[in-house]
Amino acid sequence: MMSPFTDRASAGRALATKLEHLRGRDVIVLGLPRGGVAVAYEVAQALGATLDVLNVRKLGVPWHEELAMGAIGAGSVRVLNNDIIMSMGIRKADLEKTTARERRELDRRERTYRGGRPAPTLHNRTVILVDDGIATGATVRAAIEVVRTQQPSAIVLAVPVVQRSVAAELRRDVHDLIALVTPADLIAIGVWYDRFPQLTDDDVRSTLARSGISAGTGSSARAQRTAPYAEFIKQ
Repeated sequence: MMSPFTDRASAGRALATKLEHLRGRDVIVLGLPRGGVAVAYEVAQALGATLDVLNVRKLGVPWHEELAMGAIGAGSVRVLNNDIIMSMGIRKADLEKTTARERRELDRRERTYRGGRPAPTLHNRTVILVDDGIATGATVRAAIEVVRTQQPSAIVLAVPVVQRSVAAELRRDVHDLIALVTPADLIAIGVWYDRFPQLTDDDVRSTLARSGISAGTGSSARAQRTAPYAEFIKQ
């Protein structure tokens, strides 16, 4: 079977064709690091929209890191998967230890990608959340909660590939979900790309710079209204 996407850039361009109806609105495109930023760049360029980054971190089960027991986002957002926590017998101490570790990494990424530049305000704007693929949906749910606290006019989740059952669940949490491929068995996100390299912090910074954003300068080629993310905890 041939992969439907050559790389993240081609996936982003294909995704943008499904979002043309949003052109002309007050749109901001938020990419989830790291791979989602590369896809989001192409969407923002095609729509002539502002690009920015939205940091979220998966909370992996301590002895099974790939299995998400929740996720955290900027502004103290935490979304927990209580079914996983209970079925795996996760202790509160382990949950808090994992949360603290991932919070440190999230804060590091905020400094690395954003520097002194404040996060953009999302109030009354159409927010397009973009990732390069969704398996369990844990980190995306945290991202949705971060965005929701600012009361945007609409939240659109846009992704090249998402597990079909997860897509059905996520549709209830957003105004619209745009996906190019919704397999019943995702297997792994990288399977759907010919080239799917691991991206680095430098890759993210370079992509933001190409969009006219420089970390730490507080400037952007496009005007951005700014405000801190609000705090929201969901358990």
